[in-house]
Amino acid sequence: MVDTTVVGVCGSLRDASVSRIALRRALDAAADRGAETDLVDLRNLDLPLYDPDHDEPGDAAELTRRVRAADAVVLATPMYHGSYSSPLKTALDYCGFDEFEGKTVGLLAVAGGSFPITALEHLRSVLRALDAWVLPYQAAVPNASSRVSNGEFTDEKLEDRVAQLGDRVVQYANIEPDPHSFESEQNVGGD
Repeated sequence: MVDTTVVGVCGSLRDASVSRIALRRALDAAADRGAETDLVDLRNLDLPLYDPDHDEPGDAAELTRRVRAADAVVLATPMYHGSYSSPLKTALDYCGFDEFEGKTVGLLAVAGGSFPITALEHLRSVLRALDAWVLPYQAAVPNASSRVSNGEFTDEKLEDRVAQLGDRVVQYANIEPDPHSFESEQNVGGD
């Protein structure tokens, strides 16, 4: 019986995305641990830039429904200019406390060059502002073109690390997070 649902959100729009390959590996590991998984591929959703004057345009309601239904979420992104991707930023703009408050979140970042630490840090800050429970364990794929070939990992240790992220999100999916912080009560958004 499945009692944990893990949703993975892929912040890359590329067809041959290493972020998507890595996210699928993490979700496969979550499924191996008994979770039901759902990959939200932002290529398949109509998510215009967030505009608070327009009430949930395009597929925003579908996105928020799928994230809200999850017990845990894995966010995967390529690193662009030292941060996470604009498609993922747009997706997160449509989400809020209803989708993330108290929820376990795992982070995964991919870089063409060195370790994508700033992308992971930026995502961690956003999720903490939404009062999510962000795993201390995170996965990164540096030098992506040399770590994946023909849709498969060529670095077994790195693949194991990515799989471990999927395992950990299931392990901690139902953790009781700390009480709400003062900061979360004050973080209501603005115009």
